[in-house]
Amino acid sequence: MSRIVRLEIDDSGLPAPTPEMEQERRVAVFDLLEDNSFQIPGRDGADAPEGPFALLLAVRNGRLVFDTATEAGDKVAEFHLSFGPFRQTVKDYFQICESYFEAVKRLPPSQIEAIDMARRGIHNEGARLLQERLEGKATIDIDTARRLFTLVCALTPRS
Repeated sequence: MSRIVRLEIDDSGLPAPTPEMEQERRVAVFDLLEDNSFQIPGRDGADAPEGPFALLLAVRNGRLVFDTATEAGDKVAEFHLSFGPFRQTVKDYFQICESYFEAVKRLPPSQIEAIDMARRGIHNEGARLLQERLEGKATIDIDTARRLFTLVCALTPRS
């Protein structure tokens, strides 16, 4: 049962997402809760905590927070990640998403497909980066990382 069964997002204090990004966020949350792999390693000789887990994603003091608890609400782990390593990938992802959403409105399918392939490539890059940043804190598969990266994008402070 090493999985997330409940997910909350604290986006208070952040600007409202665009309708397209809000839709991507809803899809990411739905897909994440349907199928994910999330493990927290044991520390200091202790066994790894058993899931299923509840996860709160938030921004605190300018950092991305993964606040993890058991399904019953008992705290398991909390870790903070700097947004710095994500900034360029998130910026690229937002730009390609804007291009994709515009392309869908006015370009032929072949051009839309090319932009979508680029979008998926950047998304995969962000997912791999998230896996790297979580190393030693949590273990996630690539599909879980992709869905969580979408949510990281939703929480990334825009400058």
